[in-house]
Amino acid sequence: MRCIDEIPAGELKGKRILVRAGLDLSLDGKGEVSDVFRVRKACPTLKYLSEHGARVIILSHIGRDPQETNAPVGRALNKYLKVFYVPDMFGSVARDAVNAMKEGEIVLLENLRQRYDLEKANDESFASSLASLGEIYVNDAFSNSHRTHASMIGIPKLLPSYAGFIVRDEVVELTEALHPPRPSLAVVGGAKFETKDPIIRSFLEVYDHVCVVGAIANDCLKGKGFPVGRSRISEHAPAREVCESPHLIVPTDVTVERPDKQAFVKKPRDVQPDDKIVDIGPDTVAALAPYIREAKFITWNGPTGIFEEGYISHTSAIAELIAKRVEKGGLHSVIGGGDTISALKESGIPEEKLGFFSTGGGAMLEFLLKGTLPGIEALQLSEKER
Repeated sequence: MRCIDEIPAGELKGKRILVRAGLDLSLDGKGEVSDVFRVRKACPTLKYLSEHGARVIILSHIGRDPQETNAPVGRALNKYLKVFYVPDMFGSVARDAVNAMKEGEIVLLENLRQRYDLEKANDESFASSLASLGEIYVNDAFSNSHRTHASMIGIPKLLPSYAGFIVRDEVVELTEALHPPRPSLAVVGGAKFETKDPIIRSFLEVYDHVCVVGAIANDCLKGKGFPVGRSRISEHAPAREVCESPHLIVPTDVTVERPDKQAFVKKPRDVQPDDKIVDIGPDTVAALAPYIREAKFITWNGPTGIFEEGYISHTSAIAELIAKRVEKGGLHSVIGGGDTISALKESGIPEEKLGFFSTGGGAMLEFLLKGTLPGIEALQLSEKER
């Protein structure tokens, strides 16, 4: 897989470069971007190309509503780089804007999901229309690289294709996470155990210890015979061999919320029928501490509790333990998942003190399960064909 910095710098000057960026951003009640994590991550690739005289054309999507526009994305980008938002994809307005571009300029085209049926179907004519705007394609959307969409796998068949800095760094970091140095620890949260079951099984074979948190921990507690009250559980229970694995760590205490919204810490055996488990407890954090102190590698995906309802204290406590180990040296950590990143942002611990932050949620987990993604394979195929 070739990266953009492998292109001789002089060959970038004046080139029309299509950058598929991962700028599917959350908006606040006023329609403005509420979290600039992915914006900041996208800037190094865009800045590098612009500074070398390329004419940079950004392709990206936002949200699920085809009526949404990339206008707020453009405003967010403009706080870091000079970007021109064009409310068109490949029509006359977009083509006129691209043809008028000067060296070093950056334009952001319209939300790809305004043509979601064609994008999702990897429609050849759609991919061809997008590709016709550029001379080189760059995939910097790791967060979308698990999708077999036109902008991810269709365009690389038509243009010389390269990885951006995000994709390059994600592949390097997550490849190490596939075979971590020992001792190693994985912390996995989220909901719907059936979607996390494959990665948990994989981790149990590779990592020394795997700690389940979040809603999937409820499934494991129930599988071990503990009551879970009215807590969220999955439709499919974890298999016995997963629950009884000597490498699996389940919460030793939990934070529960009563119907009156009062919260208490309890042992799993003491959870009542009207209790809702909303987080792990302090004893679980304490039990994890020795594993974190000894670990040389940690992979973490998923907050420990329902952070959107304010239960972030134990997520923050684990983050503080990891930050101390990273600062001391000898530990490398890879952390991902949109909810995880959002919860850690609220903790106030600087990103650089926690290790590598992945831009992927589902993409991160799929890469850790399969060792590759469709968007990455498309880049490798493009390289072989050329």
